[in-house]
Amino acid sequence: MKDNFNIVKNYVLDLGYTITTTNEEDQIIIIDDESSGIKNCAIGCADPILIMEQYLMELDDDSKEVFQSLLIKNRDIIHGAFVLDETGRKVIFRDTLQIANLDLNELEGSLNSLSLLLTEYADELIKFSKK
Repeated sequence: MKDNFNIVKNYVLDLGYTITTTNEEDQIIIIDDESSGIKNCAIGCADPILIMEQYLMELDDDSKEVFQSLLIKNRDIIHGAFVLDETGRKVIFRDTLQIANLDLNELEGSLNSLSLLLTEYADELIKFSKK
């Protein structure tokens, strides 16, 4: 049986991200890369998938404009998407990948997509977080 957790952990290190926390029992890795805007990004190995989530902001009750803008932006995102948590208030970037045949390039593509999104869409995200 493949040790997906350590394979993913080594990929993250090979890509130059800082691992701030690991929980091997729960198969979760928390990473940072300040230069790309990634902070406390959770990567979970939940066979048969890898789940990547980056918390972005919390919204208030009057967020129709924000929802519309996020859904429109979802169309431009290469990998992953904006999602809401179960409360409908927290905006998260989320991506899922098949873990059985995951390779370094695939994980790098997802992390690059998040970084690009945070760079290109930063002003709007900051504006939305202040509403």
